[in-house]
Amino acid sequence: MTQTVYKGLPAWTLENDALRLTFLPGYACKMASLVSKKTNREFLFQSASPVLTVPEYGAPFSDYDSSGFDEVFPSIDACPYPDGTWQGMPVPDHGEVWAMPWESVRAPDGRAAKAFVRSQTLPYILSKSITLKDNAVLFEYCAENTADEDFKFIWTPHCLLACSPATRLLIPDNLTQIMTVEHSTKRLGPWGTLHSYPLTTDVRGLKMDLAATEPRTVRNCEKFYFTEKNTAGWCGIEHTDTGEKLIYEYDADKVPYLGVWKTQGGYRGDYNLALEPCTGVYDDLYVAHKIRRAAVIGPKGRYEWKFKMTVN
Repeated sequence: MTQTVYKGLPAWTLENDALRLTFLPGYACKMASLVSKKTNREFLFQSASPVLTVPEYGAPFSDYDSSGFDEVFPSIDACPYPDGTWQGMPVPDHGEVWAMPWESVRAPDGRAAKAFVRSQTLPYILSKSITLKDNAVLFEYCAENTADEDFKFIWTPHCLLACSPATRLLIPDNLTQIMTVEHSTKRLGPWGTLHSYPLTTDVRGLKMDLAATEPRTVRNCEKFYFTEKNTAGWCGIEHTDTGEKLIYEYDADKVPYLGVWKTQGGYRGDYNLALEPCTGVYDDLYVAHKIRRAAVIGPKGRYEWKFKMTVN
């Protein structure tokens, strides 16, 4: 592991013969870059901005550069905390931890790091360890409840991926239906509209392949969830022009739901997609609790899960 500077911020680089990873310890320990050293492909979306600004707590996510891999916890959308002692406590946009300072430490062997963050408003500590081995990076998470009552949360990796019209989603065969949750979509209809996956018919009656990536020129945004749990515990993308793949593997019992975000020129002109395995749906912790689809940690309990990214 080496210390360097990335887009104006102090950075750590973990690398081996296969991958080069860049983390920003002062920016919530986010992963800013994931490069295959064999092909020099950057897998994470990068904005045109040459300098990154560290956000303040509670900042609107859209006011900041959204490139790279941000941790989203304990909600995706801004909402009130749903119940108990902290009922009504505001949870910020994209949660708290992406805009909070983390404590972090690097392993002496240069192939691993650990980081944690303690909320000042809600009763939890979120920690992660990061290990690089061969062509994969493994994240091991622990959410600790410091209260004497249940704690509810949603976690997802807000990992924006670089894409092109040659990029396709790789999804387990048992996931055959999606529900749209993006109001600004031009083709999938209003929130709650159901579609078959991967082939469907859009609101204009035109055939649509949901596994495909459309060009930036369509200026469209889509966010949808698969209606069934992802019991296979994996998903991924393939760049069909080169055959390169990025595969996610994770604990299906702990992270049972799968969302997909695509911005094809429709949000700030960005062009990226994200596979979002998550512990609860649909984006809003308050709603997830009401429909009993939020993750729950018992009093003084822990919730642990693994998330691996493999470049093939």
